[in-house]
Amino acid sequence: MATATTSATSLAGLKLTAAHKSTNISPVQQRRNKMSKRIWEQIQLATAQANGSQFAPVKFRSFTDAETGLRRQVEVPKRVKAWWFTADNGKTAISVRYGARVLELAKGKFAVEVSTPAELVPTLEVIKAAVEAGELDTQMEAVASRVLTGFKR
Repeated sequence: MATATTSATSLAGLKLTAAHKSTNISPVQQRRNKMSKRIWEQIQLATAQANGSQFAPVKFRSFTDAETGLRRQVEVPKRVKAWWFTADNGKTAISVRYGARVLELAKGKFAVEVSTPAELVPTLEVIKAAVEAGELDTQMEAVASRVLTGFKR
């Protein structure tokens, strides 16, 4: 009984509003958010590699228990593959991926070259800022539309 009184008085001190959270996010913004999250994972992976530690994010996987028949969610490690590689000239290159496909950053250019592995994190942060600013929207749209046409066979 005392808790009902305290919650009523505590709500009276708050500014209440009729605002609703928007449930519709534009496809462009969804793509930007997805890409930004993936680049964040790459930044964390590169930082962990530079520090000599491991970056091990987790995800939830659900399965049905054979004995009880109940659905359960289990935390499993998420595999994050590095987007950078050593190019033919010996320098490190970063290819930006949207899903399983590599984005064409400029006409005929599919990777960003960095001279040292120490430049990985700052370069990935620049790419993340470009994604959030909408500079790669047309490339992500092209990849997304190619994937969608595969489903309409």
